Amino acid sequence: MPETPFTPELMKLIGTMEVHNVNYLPIVAAYCNAINLQGIVNAFVCSRMTVPPGAIVQAMVINTLNGRSPLYHLEEFMNEQDIELLLGHPYESHAFSDTNLGRAMDAIFEAGASNLLTEIALSACAKFNIDCSRLSYDTTSVSLWGDYRYCDSDENGNKNPTAPQSESTRPKAPRIAYGHSKDNNPDLKQVMIELLCVERGVPICGGCLDGNSSDKTSNNKMLTRISSLMKKHGLGPGAFTYVADSAMATESNLKLIGYNPFVTRLSANFLECGRVIREAVDNDSWVELGVLSELRSPASRPSASYRSAEGKVVIYGQEYRAVVIHSDSHDQRMQKRLQKTIAASRERLNKVLKKQTMQFYCRADAEKVAQQLSKNSDHLHILTVMIEENEVRKRGRPSKKPEKSTCLKYTLKTEIKIDEDGLRREKELIGCFVLLTNIPAWGDDSMNAKELFLVYKGQYGVESNFAFLKDPIIVNDMFLKKNERIDVLGCIMIISLLVWRLIERSMRNYLSVHGGTLPGWNRQQTERPTSYMMSTKFKGLLVIKIDSHRTIANQIGKEVLPYLEALGLDEKVFITPKSVCKSIV
Repeated sequence: MPETPFTPELMKLIGTMEVHNVNYLPIVAAYCNAINLQGIVNAFVCSRMTVPPGAIVQAMVINTLNGRSPLYHLEEFMNEQDIELLLGHPYESHAFSDTNLGRAMDAIFEAGASNLLTEIALSACAKFNIDCSRLSYDTTSVSLWGDYRYCDSDENGNKNPTAPQSESTRPKAPRIAYGHSKDNNPDLKQVMIELLCVERGVPICGGCLDGNSSDKTSNNKMLTRISSLMKKHGLGPGAFTYVADSAMATESNLKLIGYNPFVTRLSANFLECGRVIREAVDNDSWVELGVLSELRSPASRPSASYRSAEGKVVIYGQEYRAVVIHSDSHDQRMQKRLQKTIAASRERLNKVLKKQTMQFYCRADAEKVAQQLSKNSDHLHILTVMIEENEVRKRGRPSKKPEKSTCLKYTLKTEIKIDEDGLRREKELIGCFVLLTNIPAWGDDSMNAKELFLVYKGQYGVESNFAFLKDPIIVNDMFLKKNERIDVLGCIMIISLLVWRLIERSMRNYLSVHGGTLPGWNRQQTERPTSYMMSTKFKGLLVIKIDSHRTIANQIGKEVLPYLEALGLDEKVFITPKSVCKSIV
């Protein structure tokens, strides 16, 4: 046996030593602790499980933000982690088996997953002083693989139930059904996910909806829910500004929102939309808004520049303010639309010419037809018609008199040219859209066109969140047969998104308050760090645990400390269970 310089006591300690590659997961745990995730779940959900549901939810959130796989082999994942450091209690890894996960998810569904999400979000808003005065709402579809036959029926097995929901307090699970796929997968069944976000991306409400639900009705239900929350907290009209896409502009939704400020996009299906755009283009009374992009664009693809024009529209008998926004950057879809319009215009003129006789033996007839053809010019093309005079031999047997053997023939020569003025006007028209609002342009609580447009641009924060929720790895790893558990999983994904956005928000708030930058990509500094960028700076961070004592095994990189400070944390987060981050306002 080879000699060893270690004493028996030291060898005994080494035998009990654990080494964990913690990476950035203690940071995620600190933010979960800051919003009291486990405490809220345990108080909200009734359960007699040995491991409380709050610990299971936090484990799923940490696992989601680690490998974006919230259900797949959670027990094996927890077996490799320092469970006490991440959850605050030394649970055994087998406590996170598939059976316990299923039981916890069933208990959460019975308690109401969407309501639980709202409670957690309200705790986060209070802890991090989040501004909830501007609410952005949107939905998306998530395609699922499989038949889900029993998920598309009621409790009695009836397909597509239309009977009203029973008065039982048991929550209703979303139906897995065919519907309008926003991913262009109409052959797959789906569920819809709704999100209500504040501060450009921080979710405070959401959940799963039926796969065939409509954005118009889901907007109505969300507005009703918001009204109930306002009444519960003693808030009156004007406490928030509701921002949504064009599906919000229905008669019932506009009536329901009442005097609360709102901003939405007016659909082109309304005749008033086209009218107010044409007036803005024809009047040419634009107000320059300039470049409103928050990020610097490369020289090869410059940022869009905007301008606005004020107008009024009447929708469902009520007059609203309409702000026409024009962008000088046309996206690919608009370019295709313009090309189709130009092609359709040219094809129409060619059909007219194809049906028309072009040769005449009477000049008066030729001039009359030429005048009629010219009237077919439209706003994109100019049809020019010229009369060409040719001397041709008369039909029949040639005459013995040479001067009478020929006659004049009149041929119409046509040319279709692009109307440059009309094309320029058409480009302006398709580069416009209309914002519908009840916020005044002058006086108390007013917003000018630029402020209004910036509020609407916050809608992109909701849409960027959908990329997080619709990650193919997550969708493919659901492996769930019960729509009740799919509902709970959707809410856990939104909770994970909430924590992810809080981390990003804290870093950016820190830089806005203290100035400076953080290490970014390719050894460059950045003023807009992301959570994913942060996660790459902590790779390979090892923690040694002996009994209840922990120490960081390797040297912390020079990029780690600036991120910890921006996150409201220090090195103790990697060795101290139940750590809580500081709120950076």
